[in-house]
This record gives sequence, C-alpha cells and structure tokens, in this order.
Amino acid sequence: MEEAVKRIYDYSLEYIMGDSFSRYAKAIIQDRALPDVRDGLKPVQRRILYGMYKDGNTYDKPTKKSAKAVGNIMGYYHPHGDSSIYDALVRMSQWWKNNLCYVEMQGNNGSMDGDGAAAMRYTEARLTKVAGELLKDINKDTVLMSLNYDDTLLEPTVLPARFPNLLVNGATGISAGYATNIPPHNLGEIIDATIKRIDSPNCRLDSILDIVKGPDFPTGGVAEGLKGIKDAFTTGKGKINVR
Repeated sequence: MEEAVKRIYDYSLEYIMGDSFSRYAKAIIQDRALPDVRDGLKPVQRRILYGMYKDGNTYDKPTKKSAKAVGNIMGYYHPHGDSSIYDALVRMSQWWKNNLCYVEMQGNNGSMDGDGAAAMRYTEARLTKVAGELLKDINKDTVLMSLNYDDTLLEPTVLPARFPNLLVNGATGISAGYATNIPPHNLGEIIDATIKRIDSPNCRLDSILDIVKGPDFPTGGVAEGLKGIKDAFTTGKGKINVR
C-alpha cells in the first residue's frame, strides 16, 4: 500500500498544460506545418516525393493510380489521414499554385476557381522531371536518413534539393506561435542569385535585387512598388500588392 501511495505525485495544472502544449507545439512546428529551409518541403510533401520515387513512379514511366501512391505513402511513411496526403499530392500538381509542379496528374486536379480535384480512385499521377532534381543522388549518402514511424524503413530527413526550392515555390503554413507565407520566385533568377551569393558572400541586398526583381507568381500580375519587397528580403516581413 505504501509503495502505491509513493507512485502518486502532485503537479499543478499549469505545469501539465505547459509541458503537454510545448510537446504538441514542437511536433507541429517541426513535423507538420512549416517547411524545412534546406529543401523547402513540409514532411508530408517530402514523404510523397520519396514514396513515389521508391515506387518507381517517375516521369519516365506511365502514371499510376493516385490511390496507390497515397496508400504506399500512408502505409510506409506518413501514418495520417489519406485525405491530407491526397490534398498535398494534388497541390503539388497545380500549376496555378506552384512555379514548378513536382507531380504530373492525369484527370481532374481542381481549378483556379477553387473546384476540388476528383477522388484519388479516378486520377493518376507520377513525379515530374524537375522533381528528380530534388531527389537526385539520394542513394549516395547525400542526406541523413532516419527510421520511419514503425522502425521498418528509412526515410530522408531532408531531400538533396539541387536548387533553393523554398524560394522558388514558396510556402504557406500556420503553426503554434509561428506562421510562414513565402511567395514563389523565378527559378532562373534564384539560381543566378545563389551563384552570386556563393561567389560574393558579402554582397549587398542591392546586388541581389538586380538579379531577383521580386516574387514571380505562376498566375502572373504586377507587384506594386519596391518597399514591400525590400522589407520582405531584409526583415522577413513585407506586404506585396499584386495587380
């Protein structure tokens, strides 16, 4: 009886809530809502690309049922709802949301007006050629691999990513205490600016702005004024009005 009593501890509600919420916040910040700066991908996107790559579902092969890709990804790497995986898969195939689409989809993948995609049993998908540049040389110990959720397979903690995808395709995400909303940029400009930065590590923002004029939205439009763009590049916060 005395041993049983010793196992009961008193904690304040404040401590329990603080500890529980900090664990929850850490999980959604690192493993759900925000992209990794190195490859510009959220975990679900990274697992989709890697899962389709491991399944041989690449640009040089015929498309496969989207349901097959979703099932493999959910079973091997991402043990969450199938709808969240399919939604992320569809988004990576929509040209009006991405400068570079990493998934090529056959069938109804939605519209600019907000229409939803057809169910995964009706559509087919495969990786695009440019997605291969994110995955290239992944089998050559280029990135750190970690065990998947049930410790049966290895999955990449980050993709090799041969270009700065975070800026090229942008990212949006809402987490606990953090949020991101990075607009997409032009691939050629970003690569040229990266080379400039490597050659001249101490170059000033004006030198970069000579190369990267500002965001480059897949639907086009004219960004009004330079102040918001400069604020975004210097402080991480800036308002950009697009006409």
